[in-house]
Amino acid sequence: MKTFVQTGICLLLMAVIPTFSLAQTKAERKQQRAQMVKECMESKQFRIEPNSALTMSGWNVQLNSYYSLEVRNDSVFSYLPYYGRGYNVPYGGGEGLNFEAKVEDYKQSIGKKGNYEIEFSARTREDFYTFHIDVYDNGSSSIHVNMQRRQSIDFLGDLVFKENDEE
Repeated sequence: MKTFVQTGICLLLMAVIPTFSLAQTKAERKQQRAQMVKECMESKQFRIEPNSALTMSGWNVQLNSYYSLEVRNDSVFSYLPYYGRGYNVPYGGGEGLNFEAKVEDYKQSIGKKGNYEIEFSARTREDFYTFHIDVYDNGSSSIHVNMQRRQSIDFLGDLVFKENDEE
């Protein structure tokens, strides 16, 4: 009977110890990810890959292909799909949200929930774009794009870190 109790205690300890160490590593990973987000936001160089688009007419489109929004130095590289109504666009639809342009009026602040709020605008020969981006500590982000000649559109996605680019 004494051996049975000792075996039970050993099994209980073996079950509890890995769970405790897993919780520590999970907290450490969360903190490390928040630090990586902070570094990206402080450098003002980041890349977001959206996984869904939300149109103004209420459609939610899951994105399967490779799309991204990248801010580097003083430029924005937008390779995003567009779903919505255009009011005054070139024949054939034009470039849409596929462009490279200079960033104007870049503003970055910390929101009430601890997220990073980024606002900037860009101008191409087709349209004038205003971007509002929210980036959270876990790397998730939302992008709101307002345009003069088209309906606005939202994207949900994730911040891509440099380690992911090297793989």
